[in-house]
Parts: sequence; C-alpha cells; structure tokens
Amino acid sequence: MLKPVVAANWKMHKTLKEAEDYLHRLLELVGAEPPVELVICPSFTALALAARVLAGSPIALGAQNGHPQKEGAFTGEVSMHQLADLGVRYVICGHSERRHLFGETDAFVAEKVNAAWAYGLTPILCVGETLEERRAGQAWEVVERQLRAALADGLSGPLVIAYEPVWAIGTGVPAQPQDAQDMARRIRAWLVEHFGAAGKDVRIQYGGSVKPENAHAFLRLPDIQGALVGGASLDPDAFWRIALAASGDRPSW
Repeated sequence: MLKPVVAANWKMHKTLKEAEDYLHRLLELVGAEPPVELVICPSFTALALAARVLAGSPIALGAQNGHPQKEGAFTGEVSMHQLADLGVRYVICGHSERRHLFGETDAFVAEKVNAAWAYGLTPILCVGETLEERRAGQAWEVVERQLRAALADGLSGPLVIAYEPVWAIGTGVPAQPQDAQDMARRIRAWLVEHFGAAGKDVRIQYGGSVKPENAHAFLRLPDIQGALVGGASLDPDAFWRIALAASGDRPSW
C-alpha cells in the first residue's frame, strides 16, 4: 500500500519569522512518526531556514520550482543542483500557475522533471485541465498530453503526480470527489500501461482547494494517495488536519 504524501505549497507567502513559527508549531503537532509523508514547500527565501529547522525531523523539504540547467546566466532562477545542495528532497514541476502565468510549456516541464531526477530529487508533477477544457470534454486529452510530454524519456526515478483541476485552484470550489477519482484512475492506468509495475509505485495527489472540511472526501478515494495543498497549508493546524484525513483519521478539532 502506498503511503500518502501531503505537501504544503506556501506559494509567495510568509516572512522568515512567520515561516519559523509555522515550522515549530507543525513539528509540535506531528511528533516523531507521522502517519503520512509530509512535505513543506516554502518560498525560496525561507528554504535555508526550513532546511535547518526540519533537519532530523520526519518532515521533508520541498521547493516550489527549479531550473533544469545546473548553472548559468539565468537571472532570478534557482537550479535543481542548488536545491539538492540545500537538502531539498521534492520539487514541484509544472504547477498550473507556472504554466499559465509564466508560460511554461510541456517541453520545459519535461526538462525540469528529468533534471530533478538527475540531482536526486523527487518531482511532484502537476497536471490538470482548465474549466473550458473540461466543458469541452477535453480533460483527459489535456492531462494525457501533459503526462506524455513530461515522461517521454521514461520513468527515471521516484515520482509524485498532482492532479490539479485548474478551475478549482484558489477558487474555494473544489472538484467533485468522483471527478478526482475518475481522473486519478485514468492516470494510474496510463502509468501502468507505459511503465508496468513501476507505474504502480507512483503516488497520485489531488490538488485544488483542499481544506480540512473536504479533505476526507478526497483523500480516502481509492486512487488518491495524498494532496498538494495551497491556501489551507498556510495554517499549520489546518494542514495537520488535512494530513490526518489522508491517514484515515477524522479529527474532531
């Protein structure tokens, strides 16, 4: 059975003091052996601090983005090589905000995925359709294209896939659980078809307005093994409640 992985994507939030307070509070809540794998993806400014605070803890450090080149004249970018040197273990690749706000193509996302593997990182590959694409009946066509492009060179290391319906991100309106399950099932079938037994080891997250109130409905679906959490992850108590939902526990607080 695949262990669920619940990742916090802070996006462009938190000062260093806010980040430190959050991490210490989360460590208090989590204890020594959390029932799920936890990943914190802070802003770049807080990565070094988070690496120090989380050192030796059961919480993994992740990054929200990474450039595929090892080094060079790429002003403002941070490479996968630099992330690995900092102690980062996971990196988000192809988040819908990167694709739609910054024009990242399927081909560039593929470069990032392969670079992550090259430096020992686990990519969290984001895939998902817009509302217009879903209404046009193209949801699976879009997701399959993104999968095919990102994994064209094969499955070269551990991988997490985050299905994030673009229309549900940051809107407060999540997809229906059955929509998430149907897409996750199709993703799993595609992985197994193309990569055999290795495709069964890829964990599939749901991402899109996940909150403590709806987390259990999504995270207990048979083909979902975790969540990529945005806004609700900014509160350590709320994030921990989501993690507990992924473990099968339904906290009363």
